[in-house]
Amino acid sequence: MWGLVPLFWPLLKPAGAIEILAHRMVWSLAFVVVALLALRRWAWIGELIRQPRRLALIGLAAAVITVNWGVYIWSVNSGHVVEASLGYFINPLVTIAMGVLLLKERLRPVQWAAVAIGAGAVVVLAVGAGRPPWISLTLALSFATYGLVKKKVNLGGLESLAAETAMQFLPALGYLVWLGASGNATFGSEGAGHSALLAATGVVTAAPLVCFGAAAIRVPLSTLGLLQYLAPVFQFGLGILYFHEAMPPERWAGFSLVWLALTLLTWDALRTARRGRVALAAATESAAAVRPDAAPTREPAA
Repeated sequence: MWGLVPLFWPLLKPAGAIEILAHRMVWSLAFVVVALLALRRWAWIGELIRQPRRLALIGLAAAVITVNWGVYIWSVNSGHVVEASLGYFINPLVTIAMGVLLLKERLRPVQWAAVAIGAGAVVVLAVGAGRPPWISLTLALSFATYGLVKKKVNLGGLESLAAETAMQFLPALGYLVWLGASGNATFGSEGAGHSALLAATGVVTAAPLVCFGAAAIRVPLSTLGLLQYLAPVFQFGLGILYFHEAMPPERWAGFSLVWLALTLLTWDALRTARRGRVALAAATESAAAVRPDAAPTREPAA
């Protein structure tokens, strides 16, 4: 669904990117409120209100994702789908770099190599285009920051989206009211079909997040990480095959470097996970050897 979203935003023209963004915020809140009513999950609200620090972090998350959504909508409707896809390709590299700079995490040599290759790719793309790939960098930085803040907030996917869109709701609604009063709103003036599509932005925003939250507790993390590459792959393919965006040699070179960096990251993650499983199995066998008289358990050790 995330990979096919570029097909949806052009359907909302002649609405501008900011109007689409405002509708996305308003209708996303409506969707998650209905979902929370159906699931009867309200207990977290009272606890959250009593924690100003978490509220401040949610406000920061809402601000950052607003930038991400707005830039992405504008880039798709302005013919920059390929550059937008690059932002989500380099997002893992930016996330790793932020972990080193902000969280003082230590990287393995392969991770350092991947980050260096990714930085080289950005330089190649900037030189080839005559300007930095600011759309890609903005999308990658904003989404990486969003992930970092969400990690600190530690709130469920649906609940977090509800809290963020609740903070976005009043400014977004105020903008839409002002737009309607000035006679520049497309909602209601371009027909019922256009209005329905604008309202559908809530479903387009929330449905993939709900599916992602459901998958996160059912699918191994390594598989989940690999699956997340599908979205930019689909976006990249749509940019070339459907929107017919140009791919000069220097852009191919930059993307090839990014894909090389992601290949190294994926290989390193799979190798590390395999070593972890082997070490766990060895530790379990050692524990069983030390306690041969221990009663067998029905469930294997986690």
